[in-house]
Order: sequence, then C-alpha cells, then structure tokens
Amino acid sequence: MTHTHVAGSIHADAGARAPGWLGVPDDVNALLPALWSAGVGKDVDGVLTAAGLDVAEIAERVGTPAYVIDEADLRARARAFAEAFEGWNVYYAAKSFLCTAVARWVTEEGLGLDTCTGGELAVAQRAGVDLSRVGLHGNNKSVAELRQGLEAGVGRIIVDSFDEIARLGHLAGELGVRPRVMVRVTTGVEAHTHEYISTAHEDQKFGFSIAGGTAAEALELCHLDPRLDLVGVHSHIGSQIFDAEGFEVAARRTLRLHADFAAAYGLELPELDLGGGFGIAYTSQDTPATPAALAAALNRIVRAECAALGIAVPQLSIEPGRSISGPAGFALYTVGTVKRVQLDGGATRLYVAVDGGMSDNIRTALYAAEYSATLASRRSDAPPTLARVVGKHCEGGDILVRDEFLPADIAPGDLVAVPAAGAYSRSMASNYNHVPRPPVVSVRDGQISTLVRRETLDDLMALDVG
Repeated sequence: MTHTHVAGSIHADAGARAPGWLGVPDDVNALLPALWSAGVGKDVDGVLTAAGLDVAEIAERVGTPAYVIDEADLRARARAFAEAFEGWNVYYAAKSFLCTAVARWVTEEGLGLDTCTGGELAVAQRAGVDLSRVGLHGNNKSVAELRQGLEAGVGRIIVDSFDEIARLGHLAGELGVRPRVMVRVTTGVEAHTHEYISTAHEDQKFGFSIAGGTAAEALELCHLDPRLDLVGVHSHIGSQIFDAEGFEVAARRTLRLHADFAAAYGLELPELDLGGGFGIAYTSQDTPATPAALAAALNRIVRAECAALGIAVPQLSIEPGRSISGPAGFALYTVGTVKRVQLDGGATRLYVAVDGGMSDNIRTALYAAEYSATLASRRSDAPPTLARVVGKHCEGGDILVRDEFLPADIAPGDLVAVPAAGAYSRSMASNYNHVPRPPVVSVRDGQISTLVRRETLDDLMALDVG
C-alpha cells in the first residue's frame, strides 16, 4: 500500500474535495479499530467508551479538552515489543509522552527508558525506575544535564558531537566515573517522511556522518579516552516509518562501521542501537507493521549483515515511542461552533471548532500531519459531510483534523474524539494564547485516574513575575 506521509501541503486547495485516501463512510458513526486502543468502542447509543467509561462521564469529571490514556492498552503495546524483541534491549522513547506513571508502566512491562533532556531524566528519577536501564540522548546536552546523568548513573549516554565527547570526558574524570557511551551516527538513509522528522540524512543536526568520516573519528576519540567506556553505535533514521527497508540500509552501514572499527583496533563493539520511529495508524491510509513483523525483519537483516561481514551479532536495541503511547490515547473535545464555508466550484466544507487546538496538538499545523475524528457523544442518522476540525487559536493554520467525514448535524455541545493522540500531543503542547494545557487521565477497568492535572490560569500567572 502507498502511504501518504506527513509531508502534505499545509493549506488544502481551495476547491478540493476529500483527499483520495479518505472514502465516504457507509456508517459515519462507526470506528476504524486500527486507530483506537483495544479498550475503546461505542455503545448502542453511539457514545464512545474507553475501558468501561463513556466519554460523557469523562468530560463531566475532568472537563475538555483532555487526553485519555488506556492504561491496559499502553501496557500491552509495551509488552508486545518486549516479547517480540526478546534478547534485545527495548527502550521506550520518552519524548513521545512521559509522566511518572507512564515511566513506571513501561519499565514494569520490561522496557528501559530513553530520555533526551534533563527534564525527562528528572521524571525517570522521580518515578523510581532503575536508572541503569535509562539512556540519555540529545544533540546539545548541557554540562548540567551531563552531570545529572553521570551522578544519576544512567546506563548509557549517546554522544552527538565532538564538543560533547570532550565535555563528557572532562566531567567523568572530575566525578570519578566511567560512563557507558554510544556514538550516534547518520547513515545517509532518506526515510520517506517529513523533513522535520527525518533524522538520518546528511544535512541535519544529529550525529556523526559515516560517509563523511566523522563517525569513525568519534569512535576513535571515545575509544582512546580512558574516562569513557565505548560500547557501540547508535542510529535513528526518522519517525512514522512503516517498513524495514530503511532499517536495512542503516544496519548495513552501521555494521560496516563496526567491522571497520574491529579491524582497526582488534575489538568488536558489543552494542548496536537501530533507533525507533515505527509508524502508527492515524487514518485509514496507514498500515503499520506489528512488533512481531518488525522483529522478524530486523533480526533477519542484522544476522545476514553480520554473517556477510564476519562479525558477531552485537547486543541489539531499539527505541519505540509513538508505537506504544500513540494508539493508547485519544483527545476529547467539546464542539463550540459549527460553520459551513462555500468553496470554489460550488463545494462546501463544514468547519467544526472545538475547545482545544494547536496548543494541545501542534503536529497538524507544524508539518501537516493527518488525523481522524469521530462524533463521540451520540449516534447520528444524518448523512456524512466533509468537515475540518479546527481549534480556538488566532491562527489560520490552527487545524486539528484537516479532512474527515462527520455527521451533517454535528452541533455545539457535541463531544468529538481524535484517536492516536497519545504521542506528541501533550509532550509538544504549549500555552499559545495563554491557554492552559489539558490534563492527562488514564482509564482502566471502569476507573479514571489523573496522571497530569489540568493547568490553570493561576499556574500561568505564577510564572509572570513582572
């Protein structure tokens, strides 16, 4: 299947109908199960339910907008990666969504934790997870962040620049510790995704270039520094990737780097991290691979390359994030206004404005990510109409769902739910227009718990010291 990734135009053509991948639904009330967590469904009245709770009750108890996480589903997705990649080290990419509860959930299901700032590391520390199973990433770690990682005893630090190698060596010597270090490399793989989330081509900020020779130089520097324990190579080719093709090229090039290092120094590096970026279904056009399928493909690729190069298979690791947290959550909104707009050529589009927007999900505005939506508070017998779900902010690009068929009678006061909002929604949220960020709640077995409380205007004013 051909995937339309997130590189679409920010502004749709004025006379456009629905995009080719979006078909008119036979039943506008029906859910596409692939987009939702296992605990989500609709009752006989068309009301969306999650883990035994209907969204009307959730909205009444915590308000809208809100992020709703299906705890059992998130745990099951983490467990599925741990089981499929048996023998690998699986690190949950905290950047997709992190709070103390989620840090505990994923580590309880057998995963490590990948952090990329001092703030994410602080959450891991507060959650009480085993810090030897925590990694510290980032292309511009501060001295304070490196010190925090060293003093906490993180299991590995992924270095990203020559400045950082020198900085880390100095700090390690000062503190009398010898951190385990991996070198992040760029493999030159052009992942078929938006340029903002494609991270292995040469012209970007991350890592050391294999083709340019800086990767080999970085490995040498780390190896020769007695204050650092060089353990391997790390690569990451991007995000929202649906197949193993790009990983095959990345594995071939990183393992060649391993082999060249072994030939030069008589030492095979013990570890290789192939990163994450596994895609999820946001709309009907997306067909992500299962953890089992990914594991089978990556194991085959790595073993074949190692055999061809005559080197041992290293300890392997991956870093899924979105593929665990994304489908486990949805965003819940209340409709405020509905407006039908006349387009060129006689077409019309229904604009459905909700009480959130780009402050609680920037991805559509940032790089034209596609999302779906459903009327969540009732069943409708009205015909489907092409709609655009927008927010309340003072921006023309404040769009949550660019194209979706919703019931023609959708009205103020209705609830709308947007699936696959568990990743990169709350973690990228802002206070644009001085809007407080929504809460994150979890649901399980008919119970609701607050993971991250709703911000208030008092929270915002507390930071304003003028």
